Amino acid sequence: MPTPFTHLHVHTEYSLLDGLSRIGPMVHRARELGMDAIGITDHGSLYGAIEFYNECKSAGVKPIIGLEAYVAEGSRLSKTPADKSPYHMTLLAKNNAGYRNLLQLVTRSHLEGFYYKPRIDRGLLQQHGDGLLALSGCPNAEIPRLLLDGNTAEARKRALFYKELFGEYYLELQSHADVPQLDALNKALVQMHRDTGLPLVLTNDLHYVHKEDSPIQDLLICIQTNTNIQDGKRLRMEDDSYYLKSSEEMAALFPELPEAYENTRRIAEQCGVSIDFSQHHLPKYRAPDGSTSQDYLARLCWEGLARRVPNAPDSYRARLQYELEVIEKTRFADYFLVVYDISHFVREHGILFGVRGSAASSLALYSLGVTDVDPLAYRLVFERFLNVERKDMPDIDMDFQDDRRDEVLRYVV
Repeated sequence: MPTPFTHLHVHTEYSLLDGLSRIGPMVHRARELGMDAIGITDHGSLYGAIEFYNECKSAGVKPIIGLEAYVAEGSRLSKTPADKSPYHMTLLAKNNAGYRNLLQLVTRSHLEGFYYKPRIDRGLLQQHGDGLLALSGCPNAEIPRLLLDGNTAEARKRALFYKELFGEYYLELQSHADVPQLDALNKALVQMHRDTGLPLVLTNDLHYVHKEDSPIQDLLICIQTNTNIQDGKRLRMEDDSYYLKSSEEMAALFPELPEAYENTRRIAEQCGVSIDFSQHHLPKYRAPDGSTSQDYLARLCWEGLARRVPNAPDSYRARLQYELEVIEKTRFADYFLVVYDISHFVREHGILFGVRGSAASSLALYSLGVTDVDPLAYRLVFERFLNVERKDMPDIDMDFQDDRRDEVLRYVV
């Protein structure tokens, strides 16, 4: 029995209208097959990364986070008809630095490079290549396209460029009967391996969990391409090989190239992203006067109290001082300022809003103008909302005028 195979080219339901694999069943099927690691490489996105990470951890399977990126031929900023078909590239995070760089690449591909697909380019890869390793990808990828076009010298030049960029670059072998050019491509990749020393790696272009899911995958492709299943000319995945194959099935594909199989283990051992869910990662509010968040919050609260409760009695001053001390100890000043900023925006623009729940018991929020209920007048208890023993986030539930909610969302973004 071979050592466990690691699937590194994996599309889940988050490869929208292209992947069928549900993350939970996929991870548990890998576990059933004796696999102790599996990757996720959805098209141009990391939508499923956190669900995948958690599911793998609970199942005792090592998560390998990556994506099948879309790489522009030239600049990601170019948006001409010639830019409609970007290359594919499989990227995997080796460590937390690599995961952060994947986040950067995905974000900028959507905000800067989106043209039919969210695209990156070589410039972005040079900026955010640390902690990543790359596989050459499917037949729609850069090196395979060049090889299939007979441009062997340029393919070799670019492959060595990526080897220098990432430190590790693998030539990806696949076997699917409905892709006629794969035989020629695999031969060219093996020859490049012999000429350059670039390592080979075996993958399966995984889109669904079980072999019998193939007809459902075909329907999904029909939805994606807006075609009828009876249309003989439509795009289809005719082969039923795009499922989560066992280690034995993968080992049988290229028995003459055992290193391509074994390199999946080598890659799995190198990859180790660790995500800490025990800490809050709140946005930092930059005070316009350059002061700390806590000092700026205190100033806004005292000024607000003077406006809302002129000549405030000592009980109000003592309560606000106490609340500010609790906010400082629990380190939520930035959160209060972000909520203040949102409420300030909606008030300035005449958007109706309200606050629900225990947040109404905070004099600080009343002073900031977030709430309109004087908590002391109704003897509301601040500790119900926030206290030093509470480790969870305070919950400030805000409702906005439904026909103008999009304005608030755009402002928050």
